[in-house]
Amino acid sequence: MRNCPKWTMHDLVTHLTTVLSSTVAAITDRPTEPAPPTDWADALGRWDGQRLAVREALRLPADTPVRSPFPGGGLLTVGRWARRLAHETAIHRLDAESALPEPPATRYADVFAVDGIDEFLTFFVPRRAAHRDGVVRIEAGDRAWTVVLRPGETPAVESSGAADLTVTGSPDDVYRALWGRPHAARMVGHVALLEPLAAP
Repeated sequence: MRNCPKWTMHDLVTHLTTVLSSTVAAITDRPTEPAPPTDWADALGRWDGQRLAVREALRLPADTPVRSPFPGGGLLTVGRWARRLAHETAIHRLDAESALPEPPATRYADVFAVDGIDEFLTFFVPRRAAHRDGVVRIEAGDRAWTVVLRPGETPAVESSGAADLTVTGSPDDVYRALWGRPHAARMVGHVALLEPLAAP
């Protein structure tokens, strides 16, 4: 697929199945399902089963606390899991569409893309250590974020700061840029500073 040249559609389906399984396990406090099967039909069946299971799990009240499978733990709720899955699915939808001979011109609404940028920066970024030193300024629509990177430290999202790299553009393009997907966002400065923010 164009967006992820090292992945096949089977890889994408099994990845999403694992994400869904981990979500169900975290919310229900049960063990995760075994690794998805390698057979294509079985892999699709497992994905469909986990899709239905996660829909049931997310019926719990949004403020229900759940255990965190991420390093460092921290408070998670059913509502935060729902937000996480919304953006995980949205980005991988673009990946799946990129495998089509003529991908559709999918664009996400500003309010959704801005929420995705915020979720990425406040959820994913603080859960990894930086290996570069600098400040990244991200501007999309009427929102802006400043991420401070210090080697060996957890990246911090601040309210302001002189930027070594500025990323600007429509919310949809900046959203894609942070996830390493094709985009039309504008980058001015040391582009290598995006590496510590790279999506997993």
